[in-house]
Amino acid sequence: MVYERTALSKKPEEVIRTEIAALREEDRLTPDLVFRHPYFLDFPGLPQRFWERDSEEAILPVLEAFLLELGTDFAFVARQKRISVDYEDHYLDLLFYHRRLRRLVAIDLKLYRFRAADKGQMELYLRWLQERETHPDEEPPLGLILCAGKSEEQVRLLQLEAAGIRVAEYLTELPPQELLQRKLHDAVRLAREELARRLEAEDAS
Repeated sequence: MVYERTALSKKPEEVIRTEIAALREEDRLTPDLVFRHPYFLDFPGLPQRFWERDSEEAILPVLEAFLLELGTDFAFVARQKRISVDYEDHYLDLLFYHRRLRRLVAIDLKLYRFRAADKGQMELYLRWLQERETHPDEEPPLGLILCAGKSEEQVRLLQLEAAGIRVAEYLTELPPQELLQRKLHDAVRLAREELARRLEAEDAS
């Protein structure tokens, strides 16, 4: 279900076809193919009630599993990265580097639902990273806000993607089996439809 959970799957069909073709023919990866929604963070074994720092403490010992859930090509850079602006210190929860995108990826963990103010905080981190940490041959950094929930309308109105920011929910336990089965059946149906389209295109050519 990786594709269905990527940001690309929420795009118009024409955009999806274009980006998939670019990946297949040019091996060109885009952020929408990298970031997911939601992320399953069930592996740390967190208690029912926990704080953001607890989630960081739990993630670090199982960093390999966390990186696999993020996707391929992520490399860990720093935890609680200090960002100093006008003698005021801010701390970014986690900093990664994505090898194929050639970008730093800043991750901020939030226990609550996404708030508009979170955008400003992440923009500050990204602009600082762009100015202080990004090499000349690298792309601008991206931000990922992992939160307990989000409003799709709020995310759209804030135009987060234009600012290089993605917002995704995290789950600390898997959805019910019935939901997983339904999603599996949907994935099989979509795969069959895609295969049929390819065969039709080959016959037409």
